[in-house]
This record gives sequence, C-alpha cells and structure tokens, in this order.
Amino acid sequence: MTMILPRRDFLTGATASALLASVPARARTPTHNCVMIGDWGRQGQYEQGRLAARMGRVAAEHRSLYTVSVGDNFYDDGVQSITDRQWITSFESIYSAESLKTPWRVILGNHDYRGKVEPQLRYGQQVDSRWYLPARYYSMRDILPDGSTAETFFLDTSPFISRYRGTNVDISGQDTAAQVAWLDAALGASDARWKIVIGHHPVYTAERRFDEPELIAALVPVMKRHGVHVYINGHIHNLQYIERDGIHYINNGAGSRIDPVAPAQDGGIVFPGEHGFMTVALSRDVFQFRFIGLDGRSLLSKDINSFS
Repeated sequence: MTMILPRRDFLTGATASALLASVPARARTPTHNCVMIGDWGRQGQYEQGRLAARMGRVAAEHRSLYTVSVGDNFYDDGVQSITDRQWITSFESIYSAESLKTPWRVILGNHDYRGKVEPQLRYGQQVDSRWYLPARYYSMRDILPDGSTAETFFLDTSPFISRYRGTNVDISGQDTAAQVAWLDAALGASDARWKIVIGHHPVYTAERRFDEPELIAALVPVMKRHGVHVYINGHIHNLQYIERDGIHYINNGAGSRIDPVAPAQDGGIVFPGEHGFMTVALSRDVFQFRFIGLDGRSLLSKDINSFS
C-alpha cells in the first residue's frame, strides 16, 4: 500500500521572509514561481544537456523556487539503486546550475517503472535532499506572496494504464481505486484558491490521438467535481495545450527526445520539433505559464484566470 505523507506548507513564516529578503526590493514580484520539465533522463543526449543549461539560466531570471519533474526521470529502464550511475549522468551533472539546486518535486513515469521505484523514493532522504518524492502520490500546499494558497496533487498514473499489465512496466500491486479515493478526499478537503493536478500521462491532448480513456474515466469526474484548474503532464514528447470543460491541460514532455506530432484539434496548440520546458508564475488570480524553447524563445505565454 502506498504511504501518503501529510501535506506540507511551503514558503511560510521565516522561510518566505528569508527568500524575499534576498531579492532586491525593486525586483520583488507578487508571484510564486517555478520551472517544470518532463521526460528528460537521457545522460545529456537528445539535447537534454543544452536544454538543462537553458533551464538553469531561465530559472535564475525567473527566480524559480523549485523544479517540478512530471516523470520519465531515467531512460530507458529507470534506475536500479541509489548508487546507479544515472543519478550522476542524467541528473546531478546535468541540472548543475545553482538555480536548479532548489527542491525538485518529482513524480514517476512509465520508464521509471521499468526500473526499481524504491531507489527513487529513497534518494532524497539518503543522497540528495533536493530530490523530493516522498510517496508514489502526494500533495503539497504553498502559500503565495499575497497570502492566498495553491495546492498541488502529484499522481502516479502508470498503474491506471492497462496496456502495461504483463509488460516490463511493472505496475503490479498498485491500487488505483485507493489512489482515486485519496484524490477525491484530498481535493474535497482542500480550501486552496488554486487546485493543480500533475500526472505523467495525459488526460486530454491537443492531438486527440494521445488521449488516455482510462484516465479520462478515472480522473475527470473527480477533477470537475472539486474545481481543479490545471492538469499538467508529460509522456508525449512535445509541448501542447488544450482546454476542455474548464480544465486546462498542459503537456510538458519535451525535456530530451522529441517525437513527431499530428495537427492540433479542437482549438488546441502543438509545437512540433521544439525541445522545451515551462515556467509558472502563480498569483491569487492568475496562473501564468510559458513554454520556453531550446534557444530561450517564449513559444507560448498564457494567463489562466482563477474561478471567482
């Protein structure tokens, strides 16, 4: 059974004051900032290294407080132990900028399930404290500079995908009904201004061909019932955006190898041939995200307004 740790409040009290005090008064911003990346762990190949350098520069300019990984942290077959060489060759030596030595909030992808999951759950406690993966699914609550709140729910989506059963993506023993019940209860109990869900696999996509019916069935009713604003994922190796029934779906899977894309449908947006990551600037009323390409260009900037 998955152990769920208590929610944690970040950037409160002295911690928030210390962080804000380190920023010149004229440069202070009323937003809560982070960077996010997905599908990255390829020992620097497929432009992972160059993109990591770009992300480090952007994270510094953005005053990023932490990094979110939306899964597929190590290719092709995860890691085998906390001393696996990929911790160095795909993570520590790649994301070496000071701006990326802040906490990493991490989830698991299907390629992580092709290796051993337990080392990823233990790495932050035993080796590198910036790696934060306390359980296969968990939530975190943040206090924004204006005193409003955001709560992010980090999911473990691989066990929902039935085509993995009996393959080397070892999802055996994972209880998806328990995970949905936890999400339903946690979202229902949350009084956060913003409710954000992050999973490795997409729910809806701009290309439609990558929609995941099992996640649509399991997650969409729960997210709609509890007023989730944004769902962020990886898995599809490009950058996409689409809005469906009031929920904004952001695909952020271009951290290393990128794949061909089909034309966007239903008003969605797809960026073919672009390596990239995303920045988030969150305030009481606006969730602003940007897709940033390998050359530093802003490919898309979008403001999502909170519900009144």
